Formats: sequence, structure tokens, C-alpha cells
Amino acid sequence: MSIKESLQKIKNSIPKNVTLVAVSKTKPVADLQEAYSAGQRVFGENKIQEMVEKFDVLPKDIKWHMIGHLQSNKVKYMAHFVDLIHGVDKFSTLKEINKQAKKHDRIIHCLLQAKIAKEETKFGLSFEDIETILASEKLRELKNIKIVGFMGMATFTNNQEQLKKEFSSLNHFFEAQKLKTETENCQLNILSMGMSGDYLLAIENGSTMVRVGSFIFGSRNYN
Repeated sequence: MSIKESLQKIKNSIPKNVTLVAVSKTKPVADLQEAYSAGQRVFGENKIQEMVEKFDVLPKDIKWHMIGHLQSNKVKYMAHFVDLIHGVDKFSTLKEINKQAKKHDRIIHCLLQAKIAKEETKFGLSFEDIETILASEKLRELKNIKIVGFMGMATFTNNQEQLKKEFSSLNHFFEAQKLKTETENCQLNILSMGMSGDYLLAIENGSTMVRVGSFIFGSRNYN
């Protein structure tokens, strides 16, 4: 199946209100160009250097999402163009994003990453930590970022009940926070959950943004 056909199949399977992020990490520019020609405009990368290189040569109406774990000292390399940062799991990282965004007179949108998986290897904030950040007066001082939602990565398992429980818990937390949190730099409207293997279940449990790679581009070569 071609990239175009795969994209069409996925888009036919998801509601119109769900954003599809084509996870293009490790994939060559030619593959991204093929997806672009098929109408895809949102791409996700997990390494800043690779994303910068692709940004430099691909059309400028692409929306680039940073979906990998973020090192604060590398924010400066993407601050001039990144559209959304998915995996913010420290307040200090928000401060650095704000600092770099200010240099470019931009407001960078961010998602706070919640830890919903059972695996210790997954990054993320507890729900309590997220509530603390959202209620913080120091957050109000960051004028060049906007928190627009949450991101969660479920446990790597085939146990559908466990996945449903993890997605559902974050959805309930997200909905509760939406009702009580709205400031100039925090307006929650995106819930990023679900990848190639579980995105339909994530959508059933409230996801408004899915990150799909191998179902579009095929398996990855990490050499």
C-alpha cells in the first residue's frame, strides 16, 4: 500500500475533529514529500536536529510537532518554527521554551505530558504535578508559551482493558481541568493519545490528536 493510500485509509477511520500527526521520524524527505502531496500537513519528529533538517528543505506550510522527550538545551534550535511541543514534563522546560520563543517574538504551544503508563521507562508528570503547574502564579508570567492540552503514552501492551483504563483516566482528568483552568496562556483543547497500534481505542476514549507512523510510512529502519 502506498503512503497516499495508507493516509487515506487512516483518515477515513478517524472523526473529522481528530488531528492526525504523521510520525515521520527516521523517514527520508522523499516519504514526507509523498505524504505532503497527498494532503498531509502535520508531521511529528522526535529528534530536533532531524526535524530542523527536514524543515529547511520541505514546504513552509507544514506544521512541525516535537513528539520526543525534550532536552531544554536544544529548544533554541526549533524555537523559530515548531508548531506544537508534545512532551513537556518539567516546569523548567516551559521556562526555556518561553525564553527561546520570546527571542523570535512567537508564542509556542505546548502539551503537558502526563504519566499514565505502568512502565517506569515512560516520562511524564503525575496528575497532581500538572495541577500544581496549572495553578502556579509563575506559569502566568510565561507570556510566550500557551499550554493547549495534555499528552499521554499508554503502556506497551496488548491488554485492551489496561489501555482503555489509562486513556480514560487521562481523558477524565483533561475534562475536569478544562472546566477549571483557563488563563491567557493556558486554554486546554487538545488531548494527544494513541499511536499506530492503539489510536482507534484512544479516540474512543477522548483523544483529539493521534500520532501515527508505521501505519503510514511502514516499519522504521533505525540504522
